[in-house]
Amino acid sequence: MVASCELLFDELGHFGRFQASVYFAVIFQCISCGIHYLASVFLAATPNFVCKAPGNVSSALVCNSSRLGLEDIWDLWTPDSGYVVVQTANGDIWELDQCSRFRRDNGFKLTYEYDGNKSYFPCSDGFLYDRAKLKSTIVTDWNLVCDQEWLGKFTQPTFMLGVLFGAMIFGDLADRIGRRPVMWFTSTGQFVFGIAVAFSLEYYSFIILRFLLAMVSSGYLVVVFVYVTEYIGIKARTWASMHVHASFAVGLMMVALIGYLVRTWWIYQIVLSLMTSPFLLCCWMLPETPFYLLTKGKTAEVQRLVRSMAKRNGVTSSCQFLKKDDSVSKKYGTEKEGMMLKKYSILDLFSTWHLACRTFTVWLVWFTGSLGYYVFSLGSVNLGGNAYLNLFLAGAVELPSYIIACIAMDKLGRRNTLVPSLLMSVVACVAVMAIPQDYRVLIIIASMTGKFAIAIAFGLIYLYTAELYPTIVRSLAVGSGSMMCRIGSIVAPFCVYLANIWMFLPQVVG
Repeated sequence: MVASCELLFDELGHFGRFQASVYFAVIFQCISCGIHYLASVFLAATPNFVCKAPGNVSSALVCNSSRLGLEDIWDLWTPDSGYVVVQTANGDIWELDQCSRFRRDNGFKLTYEYDGNKSYFPCSDGFLYDRAKLKSTIVTDWNLVCDQEWLGKFTQPTFMLGVLFGAMIFGDLADRIGRRPVMWFTSTGQFVFGIAVAFSLEYYSFIILRFLLAMVSSGYLVVVFVYVTEYIGIKARTWASMHVHASFAVGLMMVALIGYLVRTWWIYQIVLSLMTSPFLLCCWMLPETPFYLLTKGKTAEVQRLVRSMAKRNGVTSSCQFLKKDDSVSKKYGTEKEGMMLKKYSILDLFSTWHLACRTFTVWLVWFTGSLGYYVFSLGSVNLGGNAYLNLFLAGAVELPSYIIACIAMDKLGRRNTLVPSLLMSVVACVAVMAIPQDYRVLIIIASMTGKFAIAIAFGLIYLYTAELYPTIVRSLAVGSGSMMCRIGSIVAPFCVYLANIWMFLPQVVG
């Protein structure tokens, strides 16, 4: 039936006006997937902070600086530069660090150096945050620092866990009830949960809503690849499927742009979510795919769809679909129905030594591709310089990478494109570690080169896996590879957090 349905495109066109309108409509929503996947870069950002002293602060000292107001200390102070000395209105002098504070017992003169006794106090009065770059994040609103720091860092891994569950649930659901209903539900869910996240009153409701948002975003992204594949002929399928990734990259660029313009996290979340609303106006007009309708024996609907496609593409189709004894036939040929098909499991991917080696290799590429992609993306804000510009560039370099990948695949083949791109990403990681930290521009260039290379590999592996395996286990191969991809995306945020230990440790792991 699949082979027969593929012949439709020879008459209707592989990428006619009908397919183009459907394609660009559905990939527009993929932009919102890219947005929500990386939104936590600024949602959960942690600015500089110190313990808050009790009472009103009259003056402050950082190192041997002149007396300052609290709003001025951030230009001089970093966590590595020592503590901040402040004097309160009642005359008490406090030494403030990030997660502790000391009151000088016999200190009456505001000086930085002090050898007398001090009394320790916990940060029970809250924290002072540098709000010059970010007015509000979930970290500053809910004080997710010090012993609560792990809660802030847990936001991205839990989101990626939701991505894993969403891929598993909605991928299967799309085969049961259809691609179109799942796309309707997940698109609406992205908008509803995206807005709901902005109105979270505390951390745990925020995490739950983000988890649900991750599920529907992942569900849409999984189904849209299937939807695009089933509407576009084989002559245009490689380019079309690769450039679904490009719309995801545009979403990453939008995160950087909106993050630069909007510095309050809940307003930022609302603006990002509103970007999905235009698709809600047109998604209900999307038709079901002919592949799915044929598998369900809905030949009358397929016939109407074919006529509509032919009319829109300006061609004449002679395709005829007949229902006979609960089987679908077509003038190009028929397929045997009712034959007993073996149920294949993941163990069949290891049925021979050669197939087992191939499976392990493919899984490794899926895992490392996803890990590298998110390490380069999430880690771009820690490279120094302008974090917004770095994140924008991390998305922008993907756009030419997919064009080059498509050309290279046609000219050099899949393997000869995949291997150099993986090697180039490794070289870029080494270059980022080798370049002295004073050369920020060179570090950023090396990181963007790595992102460019890993984007090629990450985009290519979807198509390459499908072509490496026989039809009977192809879905299993792609599904299991996608599972390894999700595991890589869960691990990636933890790798990025290793930068707190050593700036280049994420590159070593990645």
